[in-house]
Amino acid sequence: MASKGAGMSFSRKSYRLTSDAEKSRVTGIVHEKLLNDYLHRIFSSPDHVPPAATSRKPLNFQNLPEHLDQLLQVDNEDEESQGQAEGRLGPSTVVLDHTGGFEGLLLVDDDLLGVIGHSNFGTIRSTTCVYKGKWVYEVLISSQGLMQIGWCTINCRFNQEEGVGDTHNSYAYDGNRVRKWNVTTTNYGKAWAAGDIVSCLIDLDDGTLSFCLNGVSLGIAFENLSRGLGMAYFPAISLSFKESVAFNFGSRPLRYPVAGFRPLQDPPCADLVRAQRLLGCFRAVLSVELDPVEGRLVEKESSEWQLQGQPTILLTLAHIFQHFAPLLRKVYLVEAVLMSFLLGIMEKGTPAQAQSLVHQVLDLLWLFMEDYEVQDCLKQLMMSLLRLYRFSPIVPDLGLQIHYLRLTISILRHQKSRKFLLSNVLFDVLRSVVFFYIKSPLRVEEAGLQELIPTTWWPHRSSREGRESKEVNEETAEERLRRRAYERGCQRLKKRIEVVEELQVQILKLLLDNKDDNGGEASRYIFLTKFRKFLQENASGRGNMPMLCPPEYMVCFLHRLISALRYYWDEYKASNPHASFSEEAYIPPQIFYNGKVDYFDLQRLGGLLSHLRKTLKDDLASKANIVIDPLELQAATMDDLDEDDEATPAGTQRPMQALAMGGALPLPRPGWLSSPTLGRANRFLSTAAVSLMTPRRPLSTLEKVKVRTLSVEQRTREDIEGSHWNEGLLLGRPPEEPEQPLTENSLLEVLDGAVMMYNLSVHQQLGKMVGVSDDVNEYAMALRDTEDKLRRCPRRRKDILAELTKSQKVFSEKLDHLSRRLAWVHATVYSQEKMLDIYWLLRVCLRTIEHGDRTGSLFAFMPEFYLSVAINSYSALKNYFGPVHSMEELPGYEETLTRLAAILAKHFADTRIVGTDIRDSLMQALASYVCYPHSLRAVERIPEDQRIAMVRNLLAPYEQRPWAQTNWILVRLWRGCGFGYRYTRLPHLLKTKPEDANLPSLQKPCPSTLLQQHMADLLRQGSDVAPSFLNSVLNQLNWAFSEFIGMIQEIQQAAERLERNFVDSRQLKVCATCFDLSVSLLRVLEMTITLVPEIFLDWARPTSEMLLRRLAQLLNQVLNRVTAERNLFDRVVTLRLPGLESVDHYPILVAVTGILVQLLVRGQASETERATSVLLADPCFQLRSICYLLGQPEPPAPGTVLPAPDRKRFSLQSYTDYINAEELAQVEQMLTHLTFASAQAAAASLPTSEEDLCPICYAHPISAVFQPCGHKSCKACINQHLMNNKDCFFCKATIVSVEDWDKAANTSTTSSAA
Repeated sequence: MASKGAGMSFSRKSYRLTSDAEKSRVTGIVHEKLLNDYLHRIFSSPDHVPPAATSRKPLNFQNLPEHLDQLLQVDNEDEESQGQAEGRLGPSTVVLDHTGGFEGLLLVDDDLLGVIGHSNFGTIRSTTCVYKGKWVYEVLISSQGLMQIGWCTINCRFNQEEGVGDTHNSYAYDGNRVRKWNVTTTNYGKAWAAGDIVSCLIDLDDGTLSFCLNGVSLGIAFENLSRGLGMAYFPAISLSFKESVAFNFGSRPLRYPVAGFRPLQDPPCADLVRAQRLLGCFRAVLSVELDPVEGRLVEKESSEWQLQGQPTILLTLAHIFQHFAPLLRKVYLVEAVLMSFLLGIMEKGTPAQAQSLVHQVLDLLWLFMEDYEVQDCLKQLMMSLLRLYRFSPIVPDLGLQIHYLRLTISILRHQKSRKFLLSNVLFDVLRSVVFFYIKSPLRVEEAGLQELIPTTWWPHRSSREGRESKEVNEETAEERLRRRAYERGCQRLKKRIEVVEELQVQILKLLLDNKDDNGGEASRYIFLTKFRKFLQENASGRGNMPMLCPPEYMVCFLHRLISALRYYWDEYKASNPHASFSEEAYIPPQIFYNGKVDYFDLQRLGGLLSHLRKTLKDDLASKANIVIDPLELQAATMDDLDEDDEATPAGTQRPMQALAMGGALPLPRPGWLSSPTLGRANRFLSTAAVSLMTPRRPLSTLEKVKVRTLSVEQRTREDIEGSHWNEGLLLGRPPEEPEQPLTENSLLEVLDGAVMMYNLSVHQQLGKMVGVSDDVNEYAMALRDTEDKLRRCPRRRKDILAELTKSQKVFSEKLDHLSRRLAWVHATVYSQEKMLDIYWLLRVCLRTIEHGDRTGSLFAFMPEFYLSVAINSYSALKNYFGPVHSMEELPGYEETLTRLAAILAKHFADTRIVGTDIRDSLMQALASYVCYPHSLRAVERIPEDQRIAMVRNLLAPYEQRPWAQTNWILVRLWRGCGFGYRYTRLPHLLKTKPEDANLPSLQKPCPSTLLQQHMADLLRQGSDVAPSFLNSVLNQLNWAFSEFIGMIQEIQQAAERLERNFVDSRQLKVCATCFDLSVSLLRVLEMTITLVPEIFLDWARPTSEMLLRRLAQLLNQVLNRVTAERNLFDRVVTLRLPGLESVDHYPILVAVTGILVQLLVRGQASETERATSVLLADPCFQLRSICYLLGQPEPPAPGTVLPAPDRKRFSLQSYTDYINAEELAQVEQMLTHLTFASAQAAAASLPTSEEDLCPICYAHPISAVFQPCGHKSCKACINQHLMNNKDCFFCKATIVSVEDWDKAANTSTTSSAA
């Protein structure tokens, strides 16, 4: 084994310890006097009092072992101190009692010190108790949820509802609710946060119990504890589901020791003394230099020490490490001795000197310690570093975090140590992602943010759509000064956080280094293997919290990874001109189908991978020169069929069995990395054999080379990067892709993983963190309201003034706290740099989707999450980063909007995409896209053929597909053009506060005349488009309104019952949804009639009359139901039930009015006459319903002026802010026209016998006969029936033709024949 890094290489075998006399005469060993002085200087007595030169025994390498043994002798008191201490009962090594001291379901780490709640309120205690003396233990808070931490006796009985502190003789502190518990509860202490350390102290001499938070005493919590015979107290905790902590009973040095209190587990005092003495000897080696020429010792700074291969020094170090190595495997000694020593190195000298010395110390560890010893030492060292980093208090300069990160970097810069840690520790044992997280301070006072940001300010609420919709608020001079002072404070905070972030990026740069492949695999390829497993655990473990990486960690990890990735990407571009810059990055489509990258069981756009490989095998062969082996395909298919019967691996069974029995289960690894074996991880990817043909020329059958797809663990650098005969990850390049590689293949896989990370949990966390900004807005509004009330309050009402002043003070203090927290959140999550990272990821996804789309059918192999990330990242940029940063300021903003619009327009109805969820997401994204002016204009900028194709897909019949979103899109394109349809919120809801003013449905109208024109052209030109589309719209309108009426009948019946009755909120929501659907369907019909009236009114078209009659029938039904006096609709609207806020007369009546005005007023005379006759011919028509629109109970007499509307009645004339004078005049004109026409129709109508009426509707005379069966009906009924069925309505015979029927003509024909 060799050591690299100090310019030399040493073999351990050359320095084995021996007592041969000849060794002292080896060339390079200094003369005896100098050696004696040197060894006495290094191995001085513990009290550091040097004996007289004449009296001390000469030292050489023969008698050094004896001297060293004497030096390391420890007093008997230290040896005996590790035995049983008075006042304590139980094992000397204190752990959690996972065999019998628990209640509920718990997951316990393999070191038996960490625990995760897996039931409602599980409880667990330790294996050791105390009955006398003063004792302390620490709890490291990993999550800040509901927990009760403290002490209990063995007689305490707990259950799923009662935990520590809820019974007699149990005492607890709850930092989540800031209370203390002992049967009853009172306020106590401070709120804790993840990353805090709680010290639990019990004084059984005085009978008191107290707690500390991060070393600060919270005061005595309980007094007069029960003591005496049989009373002993165990450390214990109760925690709710998903909460987690880690205990330190003394196995590691206490972070905050308290004078006079002992840890439950005694420290290894004797070993600690030995380790400190050996460390002193090692320090002496670093600070003393031999000068053999002058024969003297030279004192020097240890930071300047260089390992130069002098045999005397090496043999001296060998003797030291012979005793030191076994001690450095122990957790306590690594943290107390080695960690302190290395941190001290980082504080002295220049960074370069500190780095050099740490590097040489690690060289010595690898040189003089056995492999298993140095590996255990490094493992414990990194665990201690991570623990110190995670649980260090936040201070203004983040000095502690910076200190620990710098030492971590120094260790990882040592190549051999880095590779070992990366291969065995960082992702396997540790939550190494914690190194990339900067925890948010819950208590801004303790974090020093008050000094850093002395002046607070909070932004006014504004829309998140951009400059066009932002409210302009005049800023006073005082507000401007406060804002600028606040911004300066935010910049100071940001600069300090950037120091930490840069160190975190340096760690990832070291892990992504691919130049250190001498003597083994490069770090980057080890990282890729671990990174892919990390993604697999988080992708496959959704819903299993112990397995998942916390989303707040994932956000920070993603940003650091993007920074390191782009650094290496652009570095490669600098040395390879044919490569691309990171700004042009994307994932080539062949990665999705060549099996080189494992996507686990994640869904593809076209379905399951096994299915795609069977159905698209010909396309793979022709486009990508990939041939799937039929035998392997068959094996994969059978494997898939047998999946449900497959025996669950032991690693999966064990947790479920333990949980079922109510056990406390030791996990194989701590926290969310403790995942069972995933049985189907690489099912298809590891079993499918692929035959690959080079794309340069067609090959014969004999030249085909079978290449087996390797699992993640089996891949080598050549499998990823490729070679002269192998393209690695880019195998199977389609003809649409360029031959020149974008960058190194390994970076493509890292980029692919970054996109997957965003999809797993980053987007949800970005949305969650917006809550801080929302809290600021809510408190700011409350403060403004309170200040307004103070100004209006009479001075004589002292009581009210006092209460308002008190409220004002509370809101101001809360806003000061929240504004400082918001500054932290903006610096760590929503900064301009973070926004650019998310924007870069969005553009990567857009380019990837565009390149994948060009491959035709092979696009189906793309994982669904690429489309999801494209949609979600745009949503995050638009909604989460404002108002401080605007998406409009991003480079290439307009182009990116247009490219995303083109993707949404093309793929929302793409037949290659089969997943219901992703299709719904695309449809919803497009629906949201057309609600905002900027994004709607982007849709209008896409190529014309794509726009027309999009509108054609929107006009597909509303059958066997999710049509509600489609209809919503069409409504948004029309909103702002319809009759009285220029509102943002309904008139009756203006006085209520919307839940979120940024919802798409609450945006100002922004119609698109361009897309309306495309719709009109398609409806005119396609002979089948208009009938099928409009017939489906009418069908859905009939269904939606009928369902709505049925539901409000049930609601009315429930409300009229005498007994107390509650209407199901879900039923109310469905009822409101049906109403909204009815209104939106009516608006689509209004748009169609306005744009293409001839579809209904040009009866030269075969379906126009039928469509017009169906429309008139539905309009009359809606009007009759809504306008009847004191009817069901009126009563339900009057109730104003929560959930039915949108149900009102105005939205549905103005929609119907818009259709009627277009049919009866705005058209040509012939068309108006035709529409009038159809409307009046419908038996449901009531003129009173038309009068209701203007607030008139009865039709006015011909020639009279319409009276003023009654304010108690509904009238369109009352909504002058929403309906203009021209529209009101058209309604009056329509009423006058219908009044006159109905009077004429009544005078001209002749009585009809029942025999001559249509036997289907009994409303119209018989006018059609069916051939060949001869049955009869009116034309409207048979035409509507034939839209969906070709069988006779009566005898079910197939109808061949329909002929006109005239009773008089047929009667005369029959008579003449007779």
